[in-house]
Amino acid sequence: MGVMADITEKFAENAPGRFYVVRACIGCTLCTEIASANFKENTDLELAVGNSYVYRQPETPEEESFCREAMDACPASAVRDDGGGERAAIQVKEKRSCQ
Repeated sequence: MGVMADITEKFAENAPGRFYVVRACIGCTLCTEIASANFKENTDLELAVGNSYVYRQPETPEEESFCREAMDACPASAVRDDGGGERAAIQVKEKRSCQ
């Protein structure tokens, strides 16, 4: 009997940061349509089922909003947010650009 993969395990392709995709992903690519600046489809031909992953963490409040929308729309609940310190970094960038 084989060992099943943990569907809560993050894909290695995810960029480090608060948003990520876990192995529960069904490869529907909805997140790549909603937040194309942050999600990409893994087209590795060795995979039985494709998956999406975060290739770039959001850098603006707008991108963060799209990532949240992708997370809410994911039919497999595979897009996750660990609530890390990225939001503070985005707010600091916003303040600097307004000055």
